[in-house]
Amino acid sequence: MLIGVIRPVESQTATVQAEELDEIQDLLAAQTPPGWQLASAPVAMAKKDTILTAEGTIVRRDGVQEIEADDMTSLEAKVPDGYLLLSVRSV
Repeated sequence: MLIGVIRPVESQTATVQAEELDEIQDLLAAQTPPGWQLASAPVAMAKKDTILTAEGTIVRRDGVQEIEADDMTSLEAKVPDGYLLLSVRSV
């Protein structure tokens, strides 16, 4: 018997502008739902401008579930679309 741990694979982007990096982080944190994490946020500044622009990529990290199957092929077949198989252990 195998037990697999799966979670949804979802991401969203948010574009924010501010004058300081701390403000950028605060604005992105405010747009990050519970159970999600900020994965990246490259920052750019236009020439002759003091405004920073960041496009944050926010990824889902909640919704972890366990699935069971007798073999690896059956376990992989049970992973729903939009989910990622994180780990497998035998019982």
